[in-house]
Amino acid sequence: MLSSLSHLFAKYNQRSAPVFIVGFLRILYAMVALQEIFFLLYFNHLIFDPIPYIDVEFPMIPLFLVLWAGVATCLLVGYKSQQAIIANYIFWIVFVNFTPMQRDFDGGFDLFMIGVGLFMIFMPLGRALSVDNLIYKLQFKHQNKPEISKDVSVLVLIAPVLICLGFLYFDSAIHKLFAEHWRNGLGGWLPSSMPYYISALDMAWLLNMEWVQKSIGYIILIFQFSFIFLFYRRNFRPLFLLVGAVLHAGITITFNIYPFGLGMLSMYVLMVPFSWWQNIANCLVYEEPKLTVYYDGDCPLCNRTVIILHHLDVLQAVSFKDLQTYGKNEKALAVYEQQKLLLDLYAVDSQSKVYSGVDTYSQILVKMRYLAIFGWVLRTPGIYQLAKLTYRNIADKRERITCDDSCLPEGIKKDYPLDLYTKIFENYAANKPRHFRVKLAKIFVMIVLLQLNSSLHYGIFHRLYDFSKIESPLVSQLRGVSNSILMLSTTFMGITPHALYLHDHFEGYEDLIAITYIDNEGKEQWLPFVNEQGRMLAPNWGRVHSMWANIAVTPNIDSERLNKFIMKVTAFWGRKVGLDLNDARFIIKHKKVVSHVEWQDNLRKSNLSGEWQNIGAAIWQDKRVQINFKAL
Repeated sequence: MLSSLSHLFAKYNQRSAPVFIVGFLRILYAMVALQEIFFLLYFNHLIFDPIPYIDVEFPMIPLFLVLWAGVATCLLVGYKSQQAIIANYIFWIVFVNFTPMQRDFDGGFDLFMIGVGLFMIFMPLGRALSVDNLIYKLQFKHQNKPEISKDVSVLVLIAPVLICLGFLYFDSAIHKLFAEHWRNGLGGWLPSSMPYYISALDMAWLLNMEWVQKSIGYIILIFQFSFIFLFYRRNFRPLFLLVGAVLHAGITITFNIYPFGLGMLSMYVLMVPFSWWQNIANCLVYEEPKLTVYYDGDCPLCNRTVIILHHLDVLQAVSFKDLQTYGKNEKALAVYEQQKLLLDLYAVDSQSKVYSGVDTYSQILVKMRYLAIFGWVLRTPGIYQLAKLTYRNIADKRERITCDDSCLPEGIKKDYPLDLYTKIFENYAANKPRHFRVKLAKIFVMIVLLQLNSSLHYGIFHRLYDFSKIESPLVSQLRGVSNSILMLSTTFMGITPHALYLHDHFEGYEDLIAITYIDNEGKEQWLPFVNEQGRMLAPNWGRVHSMWANIAVTPNIDSERLNKFIMKVTAFWGRKVGLDLNDARFIIKHKKVVSHVEWQDNLRKSNLSGEWQNIGAAIWQDKRVQINFKAL
């Protein structure tokens, strides 16, 4: 088996794919990470303070979140990509394991982001759509810059899909088989009918179609069980891409766990067939340049400007010509002499119209299309005149600019920075092909065993047998070893049970709790947390929703945990709405909902309606809270 796996990996490693797919994945992943970091910054007192704004146990958290945001921004633009993805991986592990994020505020996708981040460490993230690429090009003259490889091994695209998606889906499907509502085809319908879990988008029209909901439920089960076996086959890939993308897009817009949906969707960029990328490029990229720009190739500033503009011109709308080597151009010289051309940046469009200075930059940005808005802004009265003055000041002084590295002989140029992908999948694979493929096979087998430990432990044995009642030294020892291995694989690889929204989550889930407050005029107002319907309001989604709907309010409510989170929510949102916690009163409300494993028409509407009853109060005096309940 090991030999067959090693030859299979070698085969896929020899195949190539467009490297910009990796750059696109890097951008999407960084955007998901950034939005979550901003979310943590906004809710940092609720999540990290024992008592929000009062007992601040982690005063340095905002600083580290800002540092993490800086790392994610570097990853987004592709600056020092290798170092940025490693730092991002470390930040995610540290925040998940050394703060209350995982214990009380599980985002539902943290471990997935850790697992994907680990695989991205071994991708050539800086080779496409990156500042790293631009920095390397700036060492050379535009016309002499070396070509950077535009290909990447197919293996580094398939491996994260297989492990981060395929293993996740298969493990999740195993757990779903033990849930009655999933076996009844209602796995998507039930959480979509529970107020705490839905977004503001009213999907009642779709939820009330029984056959559609059951079809969706069974399609999800079939999809998750079969994905790992068929996704890599050319004939099946478009089908799995379509179903998976629709599934996670639906999660993003209909549930209030949008970070999970967005994180999963980002991985689907690796599922797009390579021929589709070519077809998209054929539709977007210009067949012929729409603008020709002439510049002085011996001017370091002009050369750097052209390299930057060419780097941004992903749709190939502009052609750049060096007048020092290109010679005279009849269309341009019909208006200007070459000596004058060397003093400025000129352009000629497809209608032979000539532009210079700021007008050239405006035309370049407009022709690039995706930057057109900046070109139009540049033409705005006032901004246009200021830009002309600034441009003229720089252009007239450029002769006094000292020649830097861009003037050095090519023999002493810096090499393209080596990343782990180059060292392992290109250099090592070329020098020691047998060692390379055998080691990859061994690593894969180890990952499979780690995943099996999780799936069998929690997906099979834990649900079939109550190990806590088995008094056997051997069973106890095996359970301890399994838990230890799972702790390590979960922490560093994101391997974890995916038992989400199952019967043990919704069975007996019949209580909703909301909080109102008495404002300064003595009127009762709803806290911007849970509204009159019982829906959780934005921005209390993602991990804040998880705290309230999965930990504080559950089928078996624990009064100690509920009191803890009522204290945190009232302290945080009380401060946000302007209450003085030296003297503030909150009312705790309760209403009943229904959780069905069999079809029921209009369950969403029924659960959103209903009367609230006052069951208690949270009284803040001198920044101390007293929570009292009548009865639940």
